[in-house]
Amino acid sequence: MRARRRLTWLFDLDNTLHDASHAIFPAINDNMNAAIAKVLAAEQKPAHPEAVDAVRMAYWLRYGATLLGMMRHHAVRADEFLRDAHRFDNLSTMIRAERGLARLFHRLPGSKILLTNAPTAYTREVIRHIGLYRHFAERISIESMVVHRKLRPKPSRLMLQELLARRGLHARDCVLVEDTLANLKSAKSLRVRTVWFTGYLKSVAHRPGYVDVKVKSLSQLPKRLQRLK
Repeated sequence: MRARRRLTWLFDLDNTLHDASHAIFPAINDNMNAAIAKVLAAEQKPAHPEAVDAVRMAYWLRYGATLLGMMRHHAVRADEFLRDAHRFDNLSTMIRAERGLARLFHRLPGSKILLTNAPTAYTREVIRHIGLYRHFAERISIESMVVHRKLRPKPSRLMLQELLARRGLHARDCVLVEDTLANLKSAKSLRVRTVWFTGYLKSVAHRPGYVDVKVKSLSQLPKRLQRLK
């Protein structure tokens, strides 16, 4: 990190700031499957559960977001798909997160930006529930990740380049904290510092070379600052 330049943290949301795998991701997957099934049935394509699961996962692996595949191959509207995928009876009861996150954010030097492939309304509700809303200088959700009139969510390298350039940020002064390796790899290619958060992952591999620091708890971040310089 260069002297006299302020550190900027880029925090992911799901499975980083809270345990989305516990209840939220299963609900989102069910919601997505229902939406995908309707689209496939309307196109007179197989819409049984196995076919729908295969489509959802294939698009996620290929594009980094199932939404992009649905937009590109099925002309689905982004706002409608995001709304349908993030419908919950009572979201607040589904949220689990580490304790003391607000105190941790207060201790971490530098500014914090939320960078998530989740939609705005859902993002706002989650970070307010876990007490972090006021700690972010900026909250960037998937609807804002548009470059050259195209939606480019993580792991888009171009989107991250634009984000840094527009805010006058130097890549080496930024740290991405994230659970998804593809997103960390993309960020590292721009020389952004990378922290792999593994606290909510069921299986964890060895730390790849493009990951600077690996933590199981966000509370470990202050102790790892020296390794991010």
